[in-house]
Amino acid sequence: MGLAPLPADEWDDDVRRALSVMLPEERLNPQGAGVALSTLARHPALTKAFLRFSNHLLFRSTLDPRLRELAILRIAHRRHCEYEWAHHAFIGKAEGLTDDDIAGVAQGTAVDAFDQIVLDAVDELDEQSRISDETWAALGDKLDDRQRMDLVFTVGGYGLMAMAYNTFGIAPESGH
Repeated sequence: MGLAPLPADEWDDDVRRALSVMLPEERLNPQGAGVALSTLARHPALTKAFLRFSNHLLFRSTLDPRLRELAILRIAHRRHCEYEWAHHAFIGKAEGLTDDDIAGVAQGTAVDAFDQIVLDAVDELDEQSRISDETWAALGDKLDDRQRMDLVFTVGGYGLMAMAYNTFGIAPESGH
């Protein structure tokens, strides 16, 4: 099982156009893109379409970045995705998650009551492919409809990425 990153001598304009959806010009190379995106580069059309969606989840979502990272870490843990876990633990700390918050995610527990509702929502989505009416209503105490929609798509999108990264054998990079 697994895919290697696309070799540097196979990078062409299609690959660079696909990755330009998420990366600046100076990172449109195998080293700058990193192992995950360099592996996805094997299928430029799919990568371009998927990165447009991922770009929304990571940079344009209506979710508070701290809650977004809490949800991503929970689905990464549930899907046993070491790459996503390492990458988003790093991002999560930059967005305000503490070491205790991150440790709690792995246990499915949170100190903050609303954080717990977010973790519960991730668990329900992963187990049942839906959020219960009770949890949906509890999320509505602090999130509007767009934010709740972004939460659902964030969990689904990162769950999909976890499946892909695990299948392709993408391991955490040093520094994350």
